[in-house]
Amino acid sequence: VPPGGEARPGAKAPRARRELSEEELELADQMVLTQDRAAIVLNKPPGLATQGGSGTKQHVDGLLDAYASDGPRPRLVHRLDKDTSGVLLIARTPGSAAYFSKRFSGRSAKKIYWALVIGVPSIEDGMIELPLAKQPGTGGEKMHVDEENGQSARTRYRVIDRAGNRAAWVELHPLTGRTHQLRVHMAAIGHPIVGDGKYGGQDAFLSGSISRKMHLHARRLIIEHPDGAPLDVTAPLPEHFANSMESLGFDEDDGAELAPSAPELTKADEKRAAKQHSKQMRKERRGERRSRGGEAVPARGGAKGKSGGKNFGDKPFGRSAAPKKSGPKKGKGSPVPAAKSRNGGGAPKGGGVSGPRPSAPRGKR
Repeated sequence: VPPGGEARPGAKAPRARRELSEEELELADQMVLTQDRAAIVLNKPPGLATQGGSGTKQHVDGLLDAYASDGPRPRLVHRLDKDTSGVLLIARTPGSAAYFSKRFSGRSAKKIYWALVIGVPSIEDGMIELPLAKQPGTGGEKMHVDEENGQSARTRYRVIDRAGNRAAWVELHPLTGRTHQLRVHMAAIGHPIVGDGKYGGQDAFLSGSISRKMHLHARRLIIEHPDGAPLDVTAPLPEHFANSMESLGFDEDDGAELAPSAPELTKADEKRAAKQHSKQMRKERRGERRSRGGEAVPARGGAKGKSGGKNFGDKPFGRSAAPKKSGPKKGKGSPVPAAKSRNGGGAPKGGGVSGPRPSAPRGKR
C-alpha cells in the first residue's frame, strides 16, 4: 500500500459512478432474485442488453452502480443475449468475481434453459454436437454450423411436453458457451426457437395468441458458492413466455424435475474451455478500457472461431444416447431428418444429435 494511501504514479483514477435515474434504480431493484456478500442474482427481462454497445444506452452493466452502495462496484461474470431472459449472476467483489469466473470457465456451473421450439424433435432426449463459427459477412453478429473450421459446441436437450405437431417445450443444457449456441443448434436440427427470426426466419413464428418475442429463458443456475453451500436459483418466466405456455396447454410443474446429468467433459475439454473463456474475458476488458464516457463497450461475437466454413445445409445428424423417461404426450411428433447412429457408421464429421431412433416416419432430406 503506497504511503498515505496515495495512488500509484501513472495509475488511472477509478471510474466515476454514474448517477442513476429513479426509473433505473427501480428496474435494478425489481430484477434482484437473491443476494449475499458474494453474489447478486438477477432475473434479466427480455429486451435488456447485458452490456452496452453502439446504440445501446440501457443495459445491466450500466445499472450495477445501483448495487454498489459504499463497496466495490459489482462485476459481470457471464452474459445473456439481449432477447434472452432469466438468471444472470453478478459478482459483488473482485474476489468473488474470480471465484465464479473459474466455475463458469471450468463448466462446473449448471445452466438450465427453457425454450419453446417450432415442431417436435423426434429424438426426445439427446445431445447436439455441432461446431460453430462466425458467419462470414455478418461482422461476427451471426453464427453458423461449420464442421471444418468451427469450435466444438455441445448442447443437451430433452422434450418436456408437446402441443401436437405445432410446438414443443424443451429443456436445454449448454455444455459449452459459444455465442448464440442454443439458438443455432435448435435451428440446425430443424426446430428453431419460437420468436427467433434471426436463425429461424419466418418459420420461427407461431400464429394466434403466441407472442413474437423470443421464447428462450435461463430458468435455473446451480453453481458453487465461496461459502461452501451450492447456490441454486430459479427465475420466474417473463409474461410473454408464461402466456404462451398457457395458450399451448403446458404446465410449469412438469419441468420441475431435472434430466439426468449429461456425460462430463474430459480434462482436455475443460482446459480448452477455460483457456477460451479467459481469452474472451481479456478481450472484453480491453473493450471496456477503450470505451468512452464510462460506459463499457462489449467485445463482439463471443468465442473466437474461423469463418468461411460451409453451412449445415442438409447434413445428416445422429448418435445414440440415453433414452428419455416415458410419459404421456399430446399428439404425435413431426418427422425430422433421419438420425444415423454412430454404431452404424455414417455420423458426420464434427458430431450431430444423439438420442434413441425415432419411431415416427422419417422425412425425406
